[in-house]
Amino acid sequence: MFGRPAARPQLDAVPDSVPVLSRGRHRNPRKGACFMEMASYLAGERWSDHPKCTHPVLASMARCVNDALGDVRRQELAVMIPEVVGLNPDDRRIAPMLMRRAALAALPIASAERQNVMALAVMGAERHLNDIAGRPPEVLTTEALEALAAVPGAQKWARDFVRRVGTRDLRADAAAKVVSLAVNGIARACVDDPSADLVRLLRQAIDETKALEAETVSMAPAVPVRTTTSTTTATTAGEPVRSRAAH
Repeated sequence: MFGRPAARPQLDAVPDSVPVLSRGRHRNPRKGACFMEMASYLAGERWSDHPKCTHPVLASMARCVNDALGDVRRQELAVMIPEVVGLNPDDRRIAPMLMRRAALAALPIASAERQNVMALAVMGAERHLNDIAGRPPEVLTTEALEALAAVPGAQKWARDFVRRVGTRDLRADAAAKVVSLAVNGIARACVDDPSADLVRLLRQAIDETKALEAETVSMAPAVPVRTTTSTTTATTAGEPVRSRAAH
């Protein structure tokens, strides 16, 4: 679904010559840079806030968080930029996982009118993850159950909606829209420090994406090694079988 880069560059820091992070899109580095534009710079790609080096839903979250923060708090994101360069695993779980993470972060603090959508997003994401894993669709993780229990009105609305309408196939652009709504809901929430919640959300999203990528790599089948000897001996159904290796 999404391409996987050949290898991730080993980047430890953002170069001093790159501009500080600022809101919005910029024509070139002299005009400033947002989170994903700086990622494109580090990846050696064409200057863009939609580089190929990062999973599109994660990139969407980074852009939204970048623009929702003030000028001072935005600079806290800079240390995360090297981590998203090359972070584009070919894994169907990434989009629903990121949608769930954003919705869970927004659910307890978003305004009442947004909570219904966030509760539905949590349920929808969990159902898609269940489908990928081969679990019954109605199964919910402990984290989701606890979050939904804290907003009983939104939980009831979402359950009724799923019962009547169901959930459509999840596409990356749909997940990105939910992420945008969630970030906006957190930014507007009546809490002491919504900026801290946004920084924490992006940190968690990057960590979970990296964890799924590592899991995918560890489960990849080993590449068979060609033999260098002229003959090999194996047994099939208890009988020895000789086969000549290709030269």
